Amino acid sequence: MPKFRLGTRGSPLALTQANMVRDALIAAHAIAPDAIEIVTIRTTGDKVQDRALAEIGGKALWTKELDRALLDGEIDCAVHSMKDVETFRPAAIAIAAMLPRADVQDRLVGAASIEALRRGAVLGTSSPRRAAQMRRLRPDLEIVLFRGNVDTRLAKLAAGEADATLLAAAGLDRLGRHDVGNPIPINVMLPAPAQGAVGIECRGDDSHARAMLAKIDDPQTHACVTAERALLAALKADCHSPVAALATIEGAIMTLRAELLSEDGSVHVYAQEAGAPSDPALPIAVARDLLINAPDEIRRLFGG
Repeated sequence: MPKFRLGTRGSPLALTQANMVRDALIAAHAIAPDAIEIVTIRTTGDKVQDRALAEIGGKALWTKELDRALLDGEIDCAVHSMKDVETFRPAAIAIAAMLPRADVQDRLVGAASIEALRRGAVLGTSSPRRAAQMRRLRPDLEIVLFRGNVDTRLAKLAAGEADATLLAAAGLDRLGRHDVGNPIPINVMLPAPAQGAVGIECRGDDSHARAMLAKIDDPQTHACVTAERALLAALKADCHSPVAALATIEGAIMTLRAELLSEDGSVHVYAQEAGAPSDPALPIAVARDLLINAPDEIRRLFGG
């Protein structure tokens, strides 16, 4: 039988996540380790590190080469950090599975807390959400562009290019960096939509791949991330749009919280709704509440 090929970016975190998927498939199907092959594909987002993502093509820079390999039959599925996957995907590609979600919090690296940062401190980030949230909390901060994988950003910090940076707790934990940074509670900084989730895509008409991946799908993570991505779709948010969102499920109820911010963080709007996890009206209702209550400087950043 041909090997089942997992496509991935080549960063240490991406490879770690691909190996997580590989291990989950081996366990779920009781197959030999050599039945699954990890195929590394270098993306444009990995090659271009000196400009903000929104200036050079957005999140598609992380996915387009993997999409091409998938649609050309070079790989059977593609492993992604779901927060890096653009909202509107090619019709021929299906999000087939998600692993159980990890810690959704951001961690502040370089200071014990946001309050502990010196006045006028330099914070490195490439995320419009993180930049706007930090400007809202600390208008005195200077925000500079920080791009690259975890090690690259930590090296920039060590070299003195900034006083602090923000990294996803999930990525740090997956790389074994449990002691790096200080977690910021979600009631202080709501995370990016789909933060902490690893998703696996395949061709929509590939019944074998879909059956393979179905056995490792975590339904609760899948439902929450689907709702968060549906919110982005309803807002018509893009890489310039500072938006945070988190869906959680308790019992039979999903709660979806979301926040929109102006780029300078001076104004923000928050909304929260609860309903059935599979109700497509829930993210639409949250998007409507946000846009109705948003001032002009926020509403112009969204197409919804």
